[in-house]
Amino acid sequence: MLRSFKIWRGDVHDGELRDYQVEVNEGEVVLDAIHRLQATQTPDLACRWNCKAGKCGSCSVEVNGTPRLACMTRMSTFEATETVTVTPLRTFPVIRDLVTDVSYNYVKARETPAFAPPADLAPGEYRMRQVDVERSQEFRKCIECFLCQTVCHVVRDHDDNKPAFAGPRLFIRAAELDMHPLDARTDRKEHASHTQGLGYCNITKCCTEVCPEHIKITDNAIIPMKERVVDQRYDPLVWLGRKIFRRDQVEQQRTAEVEQAQVPAVRDGAFWAEEPPPPQPPEVGPDGKLQLSETLLDRAGAASPFGDEISFPVPPEELRYLHPEL
Repeated sequence: MLRSFKIWRGDVHDGELRDYQVEVNEGEVVLDAIHRLQATQTPDLACRWNCKAGKCGSCSVEVNGTPRLACMTRMSTFEATETVTVTPLRTFPVIRDLVTDVSYNYVKARETPAFAPPADLAPGEYRMRQVDVERSQEFRKCIECFLCQTVCHVVRDHDDNKPAFAGPRLFIRAAELDMHPLDARTDRKEHASHTQGLGYCNITKCCTEVCPEHIKITDNAIIPMKERVVDQRYDPLVWLGRKIFRRDQVEQQRTAEVEQAQVPAVRDGAFWAEEPPPPQPPEVGPDGKLQLSETLLDRAGAASPFGDEISFPVPPEELRYLHPEL
């Protein structure tokens, strides 16, 4: 059957959609039609492909405006009279015709810290529970087709966000490593938040919808990573704790100041050098209220009185304060 196509032809400087008609047989996919066009009508049509089995991620294009793998998009999904429009991935610079420059993704991949094996175990001694294996295995199914990257509106419509945003493909890598029970790094959440731009994502789930491997990117990777960042960084009790010095921290600070002045520091549990400074009130805005931006400032505050790595709710026996009524 003769089918109609509109295929984008051009380079980074200029281009246009051109009309083609090509014979399509039953059971064929969009990539078959492109190959027949190359063989019969336009041998200079540039198209990236490799395995033709949906496992290499090379033939990513946009078909009728939807990011798809050309080798996995059957022509039978379109009406016989419908014109099929094939364009390059919109988010990335065009090299020629349907081939785009996806090097942005590899740059961001190199910025992601690699797996850090535990120092006390040798290769061959690693042990993992099956549930941990299965959790990471879903993310390892990624074929790096970058359909999730091109559909993400954070960079699809805002090219200036690219330096600060790694994208869904790298978020699942960050989640995989942070959930790995043998990974020795403890700063995965901070890296995802401050370097990879996790906060830019507003979980529209468009990345999950286009994933050819059916990875639940939003539900199983991005949302859990956001929850981990919030639990550690923005929990209201932890945030409040960072604003309040613990007693032992005050003593350490005062001891250091007294020792520097060569004055006896502590005797019989009391400071004899000088009176401690009065407590300072928090900064307030012009309206006399605490500024909400305090929760968003990227600067270190005082450590939490509950500890830096504690999770909530705290067991009653581990609480470090007394209730006023007790």
